[in-house]
Amino acid sequence: MSKKSKILFLCTENSCRSQMAEGFARQLKGDAVEPYSAGLEPRGLDPNAVKVMAEAGVDISHQRPKHFSELMHIPFDYVVTVCSRAYEACPTFPGTAKLVHVDLDDPPALAKNACTEKEALEHYRRVRDEIRAFVQELPQALLSRRAE
Repeated sequence: MSKKSKILFLCTENSCRSQMAEGFARQLKGDAVEPYSAGLEPRGLDPNAVKVMAEAGVDISHQRPKHFSELMHIPFDYVVTVCSRAYEACPTFPGTAKLVHVDLDDPPALAKNACTEKEALEHYRRVRDEIRAFVQELPQALLSRRAE
């Protein structure tokens, strides 16, 4: 049996996109990857992210936002930035971690302009589904992307 790839999903606040990616990776690809998530400036877990993930059958309510420095001791195979800000400010991790960028829209920012809760949640659902599609292709999806 080959070893699992250690993957860190990194975003700015570690409250939404990276948390969703960690949850999907744990549920859908737990046999092939060891997922983690962290942020540059962690904030509380986004309740709408928890809600739309529960709709998809994934419970992320037990996950907690973490600062990337808490995970610097882990020898990651890949660091996947899921927002432009994290990509631009990505710290250097020890070892041979390959940096991969997957630019995803920010559901909380998009939801600010929504007129209804239903409309706001549609932004979260769309991004959730984009994350699920990416995670379903792991770890092969990482090999097909250019490491930065």
